[in-house]
Amino acid sequence: MTQNLTYSQDFTEFKRGVKISIPMLLGIIPFALVLGSQATQKGFSFIEVHLFTGLNFAGGSEFAILELWTNPPIITFLVNSRHLLMGASLVPYLRHLPNKQVFPALFFMCDESWAVALEDAQKRQAQTGINHAFNLSFYTGLCFALYLMWVGFTALGGAIGPILGDASRFGFDMAFPAVFLVLLRGMWKSLHAARPGLVSLVTAALAYLYLPQGWHVPIGAVAGIASAY
Repeated sequence: MTQNLTYSQDFTEFKRGVKISIPMLLGIIPFALVLGSQATQKGFSFIEVHLFTGLNFAGGSEFAILELWTNPPIITFLVNSRHLLMGASLVPYLRHLPNKQVFPALFFMCDESWAVALEDAQKRQAQTGINHAFNLSFYTGLCFALYLMWVGFTALGGAIGPILGDASRFGFDMAFPAVFLVLLRGMWKSLHAARPGLVSLVTAALAYLYLPQGWHVPIGAVAGIASAY
């Protein structure tokens, strides 16, 4: 009886994660179509688009790789270096879980799933006072929807890319920044708490303008950490 109740609660939290993801999907889907279309224009096959997005689940680095295809590993590392900090911020909430659950959770971590799951864990911790506030079932539902839609719609974008042509002319590329702005609004606490983010933003913008592509991400991250310290 207790086990059935646990399964029911886990499924309820899984569905809550899927439901929370729906507004984000409205921004992710058009962005995924643009990426798939651009990948096709770069010569990717349908299978290669699937592998490209499924094995490297990070949209920012995928766009950067398409622009600078001469050295994909370095570009991927630079743009995804923010994940080092994102993963570290989840350590207090994941340390009670076995590695066989932690490693897959970190693989499916993206900006959206990280921000929403961290906010959910912080709220649960504040309400209940428990340290193990990370809801793995909720996070699984969230990641399931985001991953499925991202991989699926990038593949669709790749399939219809020759018909669409330059999909960015429709304004789809603005969808992802809009999602990020909504996520930032949800994480807002105070002007003082936002200072490291502002320092990171200004530093990253300057690095983006004056340094080679990709370096603005780690430089902005280090500047934000130094400001918080």
